[in-house]
Amino acid sequence: MTQDTLTAPAGDLAGDGTRWWRDAVIYQVYVRSFADSDGDGVGDLPGIRSRLPHLAGLGVDALWLTPFYVSPMADFGYDVADYRDVDPLFGTLDDARGLIADAHAHGLRIIVDVVPNHTSDRHAWFQAALAAAPGSPERARYIFRDGRGPDGAEPPNDWESVFGGPAWTRLPDGQWYLHLFAPEQPDLNWENPEVHAEFADVLRFWLDLGVDGFRVDVAHGMAKAPGLPDVGHADQVEMLGTAVLPYFDQDHVHDIHREWRRLLDSYAGERIAVAEAWAPTPERLAAYTRPDELHQAFNFHYLTASWEAPAMRRVIEESLRTAGEVGAPATWVLSNHDVKRHVTRYGGGDRGLRRARAAALLTLALPGSSYVYQGEELGLPEVLDLPEEFQQDPQRLRGDGAGRDGCRVPLPWEGEEPPFGFGAGGGSWLPIPTGWRDLTVAAQRDDPRSMLNLYAEALRIRRAHPALGDGSLRWLDGPAGTLVFVRESAGDGARGRVACAVNLGGRAVRVPAYGTRLLASGPVRGDGDHVELPPDTALWWDVEEDG
Repeated sequence: MTQDTLTAPAGDLAGDGTRWWRDAVIYQVYVRSFADSDGDGVGDLPGIRSRLPHLAGLGVDALWLTPFYVSPMADFGYDVADYRDVDPLFGTLDDARGLIADAHAHGLRIIVDVVPNHTSDRHAWFQAALAAAPGSPERARYIFRDGRGPDGAEPPNDWESVFGGPAWTRLPDGQWYLHLFAPEQPDLNWENPEVHAEFADVLRFWLDLGVDGFRVDVAHGMAKAPGLPDVGHADQVEMLGTAVLPYFDQDHVHDIHREWRRLLDSYAGERIAVAEAWAPTPERLAAYTRPDELHQAFNFHYLTASWEAPAMRRVIEESLRTAGEVGAPATWVLSNHDVKRHVTRYGGGDRGLRRARAAALLTLALPGSSYVYQGEELGLPEVLDLPEEFQQDPQRLRGDGAGRDGCRVPLPWEGEEPPFGFGAGGGSWLPIPTGWRDLTVAAQRDDPRSMLNLYAEALRIRRAHPALGDGSLRWLDGPAGTLVFVRESAGDGARGRVACAVNLGGRAVRVPAYGTRLLASGPVRGDGDHVELPPDTALWWDVEEDG
């Protein structure tokens, strides 16, 4: 009845320790949309501090904070002007120190974003480059080139910006500079040793302040192919994550990550780095988590998988296999600040919500580490009807529907009217739909059937049960359209097994009752030996006998 077993091998690759990062549940805080302490409509670090009891009570292990550094906000903080200070919009450096200390007191670790592929055009280095002559040491920190054509009026190559349009901007003196994102985000030249030294110092600055790790933005960037060759294709954004491009996922980017791993390993406390890397195959993605590189990499192949059992199983198997080959944990993520929220991706309305509930139990039952994007524990949908005057995302340049504002709408905390306790003021930087009054934290807290309580209970069971988290997965036979597997405890500690069944099909199915029910994503019926599992529903059992 059982099928093959897939394992992401356990093991502390950095020395003796807890290996906390191998099965941590990490909650993403989009800082400007989490909680506003001063009434200006924008979330901030003191706001996060005030809501730490909620996060600790939810049962997550760590927080990942999006950039809060000094920035002109051309890309909402991913254009950094000063990597060693806090933008006044978000607070002060003392607020950052206090947040780290308070989080640790609540048993939560802190992971912060680092943005190494590019800086802001307001960064002191780029301002110096603009003031300097072509060929100067100041320009050598970035990627400046002469243009093509008789008068240099054509870009140096055909590279395109992720946000749309050419990846090059020309200066009045005739030279061009590279920006793979917005023109306000010039790419750094990682062939320059000065850039390596600067970022090593930035990492040490935050590690010395007590952060537990870094999420590495565009970890597949930094290294460019020698000679900056043409791609030879238009619409390059469609190739992202599906092909090796001369500016992304170059093999020598891994030299940078090896440097950073050595630096992280020199600190006590199992400090980690997580790669935001888009790669064309699971094998190339796994390369970022080899034993001497980064600890984790976001699994975007899982995030983009369709709600179909064969597709989902294929991604799970590939993810566990490739992560296991390099001794890394698999990671699982359903949403983040760059993609449409999965309630909406899964069909929206009641169907999208049912699937999101089932997906939560599937994700939290898989071996490895899971990420929760703020608001998914509330079942928030994508906001599709934001007024034009509020839409600010530079990615909108790709075309209609390409902006990411809809997944970044602030959290609803309490009350009957917007901004639902988000801040002391009467508004928020993006408007919160009035229809979210039933989705607030306060509205869901006392409802045992709410999404919030489903997440809290799943995280409580996951933390307590020895079979969940790191370890192996063994597939079981199940009806068409389902995924059925068992998790078994690893190591010499407490023993136990958990079975999980998910019906991704369009009709109810009967599955064996594998033991004592632990948690279901929706109503289920059973006759003792079997359970009728409705469509878009997941169920966990504490396994008493081998299935």
